[in-house]
Order: sequence, then C-alpha cells, then structure tokens
Amino acid sequence: MAKINTQHSYPGMHRLSVRTTDEDIERIENGYIRLSRFVLSVRSWAARHLHHEDQRPDSFLERIRGPELVEVSSRQSNIRSFLGIHERPGAVNSHWPLARFNVNYSNNTNEDKKEEKKEVKEEKKEEKKEEKKEEKKEEKKDDKKDDKKDDKKKEEPKKEVFVIDPSSNLYYNWLTIIAAPVFYNWCMLVCRACFDELQMDHIKIWLFLDYCSDIIYFFDMFVRFRTGFLEQGLLVKDEKKLREHYTKTLQFKLDILSLLPTDLAYLKLGLNYPELRFNRLLRIARLFEFFDRTETRTNYPNMFRIGNLVLYILIIIHWNACIYFAISKVIGFGTDTWVYPNISIPEYGRLSRKYIYSLYWSTLTLTTIGETPPPVKDEEYLFVVIDFLVGVLIFATIVGNVGSMISNMNASRAEFQAKVDSIKQYMQFRKVTKDLEARVIKWFDYLWTNKKTVDEKEVLKNLPDKLKAEIAINVHLDTLKKVRIFQDCEAGLLIELVLKLKPTVFSPGDYICKKGDIGREMYIIKEGKLAVVADDGITQFVVLSDGSYFGEISILNIKGSKSGNRRTANIRSIGYSDLFCLSKDDLMEALTEYPEAKKALEEKGRQILMKDNLIDEEAAKAGADPKDLEEKIERLETALDTLQNRFARLMAEYTSSQQKVKQRLARVETRVKKYGSGTLSVGEAEAEKPAEEKKQ
Repeated sequence: MAKINTQHSYPGMHRLSVRTTDEDIERIENGYIRLSRFVLSVRSWAARHLHHEDQRPDSFLERIRGPELVEVSSRQSNIRSFLGIHERPGAVNSHWPLARFNVNYSNNTNEDKKEEKKEVKEEKKEEKKEEKKEEKKEEKKDDKKDDKKDDKKKEEPKKEVFVIDPSSNLYYNWLTIIAAPVFYNWCMLVCRACFDELQMDHIKIWLFLDYCSDIIYFFDMFVRFRTGFLEQGLLVKDEKKLREHYTKTLQFKLDILSLLPTDLAYLKLGLNYPELRFNRLLRIARLFEFFDRTETRTNYPNMFRIGNLVLYILIIIHWNACIYFAISKVIGFGTDTWVYPNISIPEYGRLSRKYIYSLYWSTLTLTTIGETPPPVKDEEYLFVVIDFLVGVLIFATIVGNVGSMISNMNASRAEFQAKVDSIKQYMQFRKVTKDLEARVIKWFDYLWTNKKTVDEKEVLKNLPDKLKAEIAINVHLDTLKKVRIFQDCEAGLLIELVLKLKPTVFSPGDYICKKGDIGREMYIIKEGKLAVVADDGITQFVVLSDGSYFGEISILNIKGSKSGNRRTANIRSIGYSDLFCLSKDDLMEALTEYPEAKKALEEKGRQILMKDNLIDEEAAKAGADPKDLEEKIERLETALDTLQNRFARLMAEYTSSQQKVKQRLARVETRVKKYGSGTLSVGEAEAEKPAEEKKQ
C-alpha cells in the first residue's frame, strides 16, 4: 500500500532535478486515481442515501437492479480495504465519504504507484468475478422460485365440475323426467286453449302443473350446461367449454324462449288464455331425444317404433280436433252444417261430447275414411283442403313406415322359411325317404322354436375383433375351462380358442361320432344328453350331460397313442342336444403362436393316456412319427407347387413385357431411319397410330 511520507521533505533544487516528463506522468496518474475514487465515493454515497432497503422482495427487480447495487457495495468495501480504513464496531458511519480521500499522494514513489495499479486491476477483476457469481446465484434463486410456483400450480388440483355423460343411465333418467312436462304441454295446452270449460273448471290443477313443468324446464337448462360431449374421443369436463358449446347451439336460444314468462299477461288478460304459454312447446327436441334413446335401449325396437308412430298419429288427430272446434267457435256454433252443432242443445253442450265429436271429425278427415259434412264457407273449404293434404302426406309416410317395420319384423322368419322350402324341394327332387325328410323338418322346427337359427359369425361380423372376443369370452369361456387339458392354459390361447368354437345342434338318434372314425373335432356339451352306446346302438354304457366333453385327445396327435387319432367309442344323441365343436385345424392354428402351450397340452394328454394305459411308451420315445413326417413332406410339396406356379406366372409376365419393349424399340428404330433425328409432326403421328393398332 502507498504510504504518506510526512517526516522527510526534499529541497527545492533536488525536486527540480527530476525530469519533467516523470512529474507529468505522475500527476496524470494521481489525477486519474483520485477522479476514479471520487466517482466511486459519490456512487456509494448516493446508493447509501437513496436505497435504504437491504432486502428486495421482488426477484424480478433483483435481476434488473441487483448488479448495480452489488457493484456499488462491493466497490465501497474494496475501496475501504484498499485505503486501510477500518471502522470501529460501535462507530457511526461518516456522512462525508469524500473526507476519507483527502490525502496527499505527491510524495509516493514509482514502485508504490505500480503496485497500486496492479492491486486496482486485480481488485477490478475480482469485483467482476464476484458480480458474475452473485448474478448467477440470484438467477438460480429466481429459477428455483419460479419452478416452485409452477410446481404449486401443477400440484393444485383443478376443481372438478359435475358433468353428465350423455351415454349414462343418469342422463337417460333425466330425459324420462323432462319428457313428461314436454308431452303434457303438447297435449293439454291446445286443448285448454280451445275448450274454455276444461280450462276454467280445473284452473288450480293447471296452474300447479304449469309451474311444476317450468321448474323442470329450468333444471333442464342446468343439466344441458353440465352435459358433456366428446372431443377427440374424450369426454369434455371443462366448465367453460361446456358452456360455450351449449350457448352456441340453436337449442339454447329455443330453451331461453321456452322459459320466457309470457304467462305474466294473465295479470292483465285473465286466466282464460293458456295459449300464452305456447312458447313451452319449443322443448319438443327433448321428447324426440327421449324416443331415440329408448329405441336404442329397448329389446323390442320394432314394437317401440310402431307404438311411437301410433302416438304421433294420435297427437296429430288431437291437434286437428282442437283446431276444428276453435274454428267452429269463431264462425259460430250451428251456423251451418259443417261447424260444430249449437251448444245450446243439451246433447252437444257437454265437454266430453264436444271433444269426442271433434276427434271423430278429425279422424275421418285426416284418414279420408267415411263421409263428413261438406264445407260451406271459404275458410271452411281452405281448412278442409289443408287437412286433406296433411292426411295424404303424413299418413302415407306413417303407413309406409309401419309396413316396412312389419316386414322387418318378419324378415328373419321369411329368410328361414326360404331355407326350409329350398331343402324341401331338394329332398323331393332327390326322392329322400319320408322318415329322413320328417327328421330334417323337425330339426328346423326345433331351431326356430328355440331361437337357434342365428348365425353367430354373420351377426358379429361388423364388430371389431376386441368386442367379438369379449362377447365370445362372456358366452363360451366358462364352458371351455371345463375341459381338463385347457384348465391351466394361457389366457391368450383360451381367447383364441373361444373365438373358434362353433355351435352345432344334433337331433334325437344322431351319431356324433362312431368307433374307428378319424377324430378331427372335439365336442363340449352345452345342453342336452348324449349316450355312449355299444355297436348295436341300443346298449348304453354312460350318459353324458351338460358340461361334459370328449374327443380332446384325438385332436392333439400324441405320439405313441394306441388308438391313434381314431375314435374309441360310439356316442349318440338321446334328444336334441347343443354342442360346441372345436376342430383340429383351428386348434393347431391357434397353437402355432403358443409353442409352449402346445407342449403342455401334449404332456397333459400323454399323462391322461398313461393313466388309462392307452399309450405305447416305446413308440413315444422312438422319435418322430412317420405319419407326421409324411404330413410335413406333403405340406412342403404343396408349398413348393404354389411357389412354382407363382414363378411361372412371373416369368410369363416378364417375357410378355420384354416382347412389348422390343416391339417399341423396333418402332423407334424404323421412325428414326425414316425421319432422321427430327420429331414427327402431329399429323404424321396420328396417321401412323391406326396402322400400329392394326399390326398389334
């Protein structure tokens, strides 16, 4: 550090002997050092008086203002250490930092000044390093704070909103509830508006029912706001999206209109104007939706469709009857033969007679059945013409739909009957015996009466493989697990086998298999009874019932089996029996993907044969069965034949294409020789085309 020399003073002549250049350099350096320290002291003083807060709570402000403040404080501390100023622990900081730098440096030596320069440079470097480190620390702290905030936001679970799935039972039950007030309004509002007695005699009941329906309408809007919809295959549960989805639809506007309090006009007009509530009819979409959902859910869709059409017909007739009575009221009861008779007559003054007469007239007019009084006035003619058009268009459509529904209901019966008729014709043409013909007809009758005419593959062919597998597992898996050799198999193999089970039906007296037959299938009894009989077909050894199985060993090709693949017993159906059949080819096809399961099945079958003493151990140990080798060789030969056929086909295609290429090259050569390297004109080219076609 530079020190001030106060003890020795140099004479003036000695000072003059120093070179002027050295003095100038020293003065400039001293001035630069003083100026830099002055600036630093001013900045430190300003920072100390303008920024009183030691800690800044905002990390964003720390990133912007932090380096400057840190720089000032670090420089201030470095200056104090550089000047050798040490404050006492109890001393108060001076408010005059400039006084600390009021020191005379004129007597310092050159070596001290060089050391001071080096120290200043080193301190500046250290200050920059410290500033960078502090900036990095602050950035890391800020990043950690931001990460913590993000983690908190992620950890905070979103508020789950109650959403109704449109495919759920809850939604369908609500449709059932909302359909009731909609149907009530469509049936009773027009009737109350046309028949004054009906409105005024039961006004309390109608008001109660009206406002109950309004309450249900209001809750229905809330349900619509909470009804989910599918977006990219997922049910949307976001409250904002649900609200926007509903408010953008036309149904939202209709729902708002249907809830407008138009019945407040009762206060001015009176209670005898139920037509003020006709805006409630705008909820008809809910009724149609309920009908559609019910049609898909019911087990009798055709019956429901017919009932639905009948309901539409009755509503149309009901509205037409009410409009007829209202027109008669406007024209005047009994003024002519077309309108409703005079209500002053007691017979026609009753409410029931008014409605039934109008309903009768409406039915005759719309169905164009019977005769009605001809209209007299122009407005009567116009109304009758409109009724006729409605009757022709609407009822023709409805009757046509009813006819198609009835034909669809009988479609399966007609198809089945066509099969039976074709078989009957074939048996008559081939002169089959009467007993066999009777057995065939009885077999068909059994299938129809027990509803077993459905072809499972044909019905399930439109379903994806996963749903097919689930249905087959639900129907057949328990039955397949009853077989001993399949009890411990892999789930994947069982699913493959379940899909390959084929239902078959045998009539009384039919042989399922006979002794000595080659076993190509195994059977599982679903329903019915089978008997193991002797060769005479009468003596019964064992009776097999539901859940029994047989033939599982013959389809495994177990080496060393004494019976080979032959059947060892005669099995006959006692009555009508339903069996599941699994063929050998299907089993082997499924086992190709499960070699370990194949080994396990063969081992189980071998153990079963050893228990029954039906296996030749020497033949089993002898190695591969020559029959199996022959089968493999046959398969290889067939594969080789197919490959040869394909190769011959490819060679033929290659030779034909090669000939075509040669012909084209020959044509090009002739053209080049004839016309040279120039191109053909359009006319010449077209003239040569027919000649080429003739040659081909």
